Amino acid sequence: MSAPSKWPLPEDGVRFLTPKFMLSKLARHPLTRECYPAGMGYYPVASGHRMERQRHDDNLLIYCVDGQGHAGTPDWSGPVGAGDMLLLPQGVAHQYRADPARPWTIYWVHFQGGGTAVFNQYLGYREGGNPVTRVGVSPQLTAHFRGLMEVHRTGYNTRAFINAANRLRHLLTEIALEMRRAQAMDQHSFNLAAVQSFMLEQLSQQLDLDTLAAAANLSKYHFSTKYKALTGYSPIKHFLNMKMEHACYLLDTGNLGVKGVATALGYDDPLYFSRLFSKTVGMSPRSYRNSVRK
Repeated sequence: MSAPSKWPLPEDGVRFLTPKFMLSKLARHPLTRECYPAGMGYYPVASGHRMERQRHDDNLLIYCVDGQGHAGTPDWSGPVGAGDMLLLPQGVAHQYRADPARPWTIYWVHFQGGGTAVFNQYLGYREGGNPVTRVGVSPQLTAHFRGLMEVHRTGYNTRAFINAANRLRHLLTEIALEMRRAQAMDQHSFNLAAVQSFMLEQLSQQLDLDTLAAAANLSKYHFSTKYKALTGYSPIKHFLNMKMEHACYLLDTGNLGVKGVATALGYDDPLYFSRLFSKTVGMSPRSYRNSVRK
């Protein structure tokens, strides 16, 4: 793996490297070989912290939670502030340093594996692009990093490292969610969370695009474009998914028949509801109920 910096570690800091014998195990194990941690740490108020690598053998994720740093690659350079995530994939030469006046506090993890390029892509990295993404200072992400670092007190226990590898996968996918939330918050006049809360409150109704766009104070075109960019779904398709998801809940937990579930979700025609359910879930409402009650 790429060696971490030799920054002098304070008492409340953490720097932990996965030993070579464990890296070999993780690279072979079917539960970890796609993505596993090679090193991790926490550097509080990292005054004087700096690193430059012309050769980068793994992937590095740095999460700044306070202060500021500066980073650069052959195609980009710029600041890294509190709430920013810096992703440096394998093979990308880079340098980074803490700001002298306001040194950053960071969590970091080096990671390897056969599937890391897919994770990097999922996190939005594009070759030659900006490696910094805004996610905000999230207590949830901080807790995930802390949980990942618990492995450094286990005496190189193999099962603990397998758990850590899967904590890392969870962390990366959680970061992707936080990125999407941050993007939504940055969209002026468009609060995605508020729109989706409105949609959840209206599951018993039939909403059209005009109504949803009005709730977001946007034109239909801009609302639909922004919504799909942030969620991957058109607003009407996502609303339908929400309704069918709730239909599954009603079929799982209640005594309503298919007609009753259809009525509860605003469908006068139970056959039409059943067709929508089958198309979305992959089986009829009755088949779904029978499958979960076996």
